[in-house]
Amino acid sequence: MSVSFDFTGRHVVVFGGTTGINLGIACAFAQVGARVSVASRKQENVDAAVAMLTGLGAQALGLVADVRDDDSVAQAMAQAHARFGDIDVLVSGAAGNFLAEVNALSSNGFKVVVDIDLNGTFHVMRRAYPYLKKPGASIINITAPQSVVPMRYQAHVCAAKAGVDQLTRVLALEWGPAGVRVNAISPGPIDGTEGMRRLSPQSAEGQDMVRRTVPLGRLGSLQDIAQLAMFLGSKAASYITGTIIACDGGGAVESVKPMIEAAAQQHAANV
Repeated sequence: MSVSFDFTGRHVVVFGGTTGINLGIACAFAQVGARVSVASRKQENVDAAVAMLTGLGAQALGLVADVRDDDSVAQAMAQAHARFGDIDVLVSGAAGNFLAEVNALSSNGFKVVVDIDLNGTFHVMRRAYPYLKKPGASIINITAPQSVVPMRYQAHVCAAKAGVDQLTRVLALEWGPAGVRVNAISPGPIDGTEGMRRLSPQSAEGQDMVRRTVPLGRLGSLQDIAQLAMFLGSKAASYITGTIIACDGGGAVESVKPMIEAAAQQHAANV
């Protein structure tokens, strides 16, 4: 049974909001009345996302911005504010990932992931601050189990997402007095996402292995993450800030770590 939310007339901005988990979040807010601004690097993805959101009956704005470029983010925030006003909910979800052992990981490969995940989150939050509704705004960062669980082939992501978690906590401290809440969602294995395609074994046996390691016995859905995001953006979560919330069926540690190792072994066998 779904929880009911009403975001009629509220402005939700989603960075990385044109695919996967982030698009699922944007669509969920659109369906409950929000005016939604979505941003990502590729014009074609932005256009497709806006078409989907308007098809759901929402007022939607598409923005082309690279979270690694502070000026690009600043311009996108200004455009979103000019169109729909102060930001009620900000979702920062742009991310990059691939499988690589440290000895096979170039300096540039490490830097790219840190630039997107960590520096990008910093740019998005800092450039949004002047336009956030104060008091009342909610910021939701998308992190990952790698932020707290060391995983082989994931040094770049572990480092970047650990930074995202700490940035979330620090900004909750600094911006709390202004009435701005800052939290993060840490998804487990979510079905139908790019992360699952890249980071899990694609055989039927591999997918069954992942499911068996999740205590709830299934992969997560885009709706699972979207419902949590809407909760964190709502008044029902008005006393929650500085928190990293796992949405993983109880099994991020047990499922994601062996999932990635199995995918890496499959990848190595195919090279």
